Amino acid sequence: MKKNFSLSVIVFLALTCNSQNEFDKYGPYGSTVYKDLKEALKIQKMVYKMDLSYQVLDPKLYERLSELSDLQALKLSGNKLVDFPANFEKLFNLVYFASYNNKFRGFPPNLKPFHNLQYLELQHTVIDSIPAQIAFLNKLQSFKFGNTDDTLHFPSTLVYLKNLKDLSLENCILDSLPAAVFKLPGLYYLNLSNTNTYYLSKHFERLPNLEVLIVENNHLSKIPFDIYKAQKLRVVSFRGNHLTHIPESMSQLENLTILDLRGNLIDEEEIEKLRVLLPGCQVKF
Repeated sequence: MKKNFSLSVIVFLALTCNSQNEFDKYGPYGSTVYKDLKEALKIQKMVYKMDLSYQVLDPKLYERLSELSDLQALKLSGNKLVDFPANFEKLFNLVYFASYNNKFRGFPPNLKPFHNLQYLELQHTVIDSIPAQIAFLNKLQSFKFGNTDDTLHFPSTLVYLKNLKDLSLENCILDSLPAAVFKLPGLYYLNLSNTNTYYLSKHFERLPNLEVLIVENNHLSKIPFDIYKAQKLRVVSFRGNHLTHIPESMSQLENLTILDLRGNLIDEEEIEKLRVLLPGCQVKF
């Protein structure tokens, strides 16, 4: 029991640290980071950044959050929230929004006003479906979602996120591999870890800018031959799957520097062959 608790703490701290790095990138340079909602509501104007992590929020103040119409970066964590406040769509200047350890039951009912949003992260919610309205977030560059331990449905409208570069889905059960993921030509980072993934699409030619591919702790038994068509791949991890063979076509990935195959069923002879085929690549086994 103690060991599991320690591991969860380590994972949570890692997520929190990464979140802080991302949070720092958004909003006007040098802006004050407000951590007291009551204080911010007194000021209202030119409140650009807010981090309300680890606070139980007064419900009356929380319902007034939309009064901070200049807000550009908002982070929530461990606030015991389940719903977005009334008129949340009035925060149309948001470019960054992240929530951790809040049991949100769904997305904001109206996503259309959030046309400025560039970064969206939702962890440890009870959301089981990504709404078709996500297509309105056409400036979105990073979308990170996970830790629901529930089946997650993805809409076909994901294809309209033409500016999406970073997509991370972790620790949730995908009802099927979202075909729309392989129709995002700008994507350079794709993480599908612990998502009940059994196969990958062969259409890697649709991901010409993909540099990092992480598909860990899933049920892959075969890698598509056409993976070589994602010519910019630098880092690939298939750690913790059921692979016994890697297609020789991967030798055509001239930019590949790391290939992580730990936790698979690949024998040493196969690994040595890969090392010959990929002389400039570190093969982890």
